[in-house]
Amino acid sequence: MTAGRVVFTDMEEVRYGKPAGQSVAALVESYGAERVFVMASGTLDRETDEVEKVRRALGNKCVGTFASMPAHSPRSAVIAATRQAREAKADLIVTVGGGSITDGAKAVQLCLANGIQSVEEIDKIRAADVKAPVVRQISIPTTLSAGEFSGIAGVTNEATKVKEMFRHPLTIPRAVILDPEVTRHTPMWLFLSTGIRAVDHCVEGVCSNESTEFTNASALHGLGMLARGLPRVLADPKDMKARLDCQIGSWLSMGGLAAGVPMGASHGIGYVLGAVFDVPHGHTSCIMLPWVMRWNKPANADKQAAVAAAMGHPGKDAGDVLDQFIADLGMPRTLGAVKIGREHFERIAKQAMGTPWVPRNPRLIHGPAEIQEILTLAA
Repeated sequence: MTAGRVVFTDMEEVRYGKPAGQSVAALVESYGAERVFVMASGTLDRETDEVEKVRRALGNKCVGTFASMPAHSPRSAVIAATRQAREAKADLIVTVGGGSITDGAKAVQLCLANGIQSVEEIDKIRAADVKAPVVRQISIPTTLSAGEFSGIAGVTNEATKVKEMFRHPLTIPRAVILDPEVTRHTPMWLFLSTGIRAVDHCVEGVCSNESTEFTNASALHGLGMLARGLPRVLADPKDMKARLDCQIGSWLSMGGLAAGVPMGASHGIGYVLGAVFDVPHGHTSCIMLPWVMRWNKPANADKQAAVAAAMGHPGKDAGDVLDQFIADLGMPRTLGAVKIGREHFERIAKQAMGTPWVPRNPRLIHGPAEIQEILTLAA
């Protein structure tokens, strides 16, 4: 008999396919929020009217906007946003942007609840007795990395160049709004590469030794939607049905992670590539996932077969299917493509061993030497 455990999150709802402003206004009204703080992509705020549409929908309930969050959510920017939200006496945060905005706001929730005032004090929110967020979050994502469906905030410690994880069940957004129209402004490379990040969630979730029938169902269906949807968006950027399919696929991609299924070496190595070398989230998955799959195949060939079938290529090698799919989208596929040479492999390998995912990779990784084997494949 199979035994298992599936954890459900504290997210209350997902709204999709309607204008973001309309949906956010309805949610704010239902929550009784009066002082809404907006955290948004700086480019989206400066160069489009999407953030302004949200502010207009909020009316006089909007008490400020923070639009200065760099990639990988550095601690200093989290503190700056926390100060602004605290001064504004915010009772709700609305995010409009990609994964760095989303994760930054999750960390802000914890900083507000725990009285964090400085970069150094952020260490306090890693404690087991951290206070629960009171100021919650609504997320309007513009990319497909799907962090809005997780209670984990990835924040980069600029002093150590390490991406740290902060978590609490209530850091997950209270609601997510999927509006494909908002993604029109996302650069194509970013939309597609974060789509591969979502593919990575699906694939490493299915291939995990700790996956369940429930999480596999979500991940495999999400993988199929992404495999079909991403090429359609590339072929026709105005295809809103394809964009929404990708958004829903990215939502489904997080079923495993949200339910407690760990990711593997692609995510673990990717954390280091992002924090140390500033490689975008999506590109880390484009580069590492096929090579990790090939290295893992002796341990989980049956699960990899399910991945290839979900992507429309039954009987093919999953690593090869993923490699070709990523190539067809025009994404980088080697470490050399992002100017990371072999002289960095020792550092990457050592640091990756300290991530939460590498120790739970489906093929056991005993030490840095095996990480270097994977990096050499990806060179």
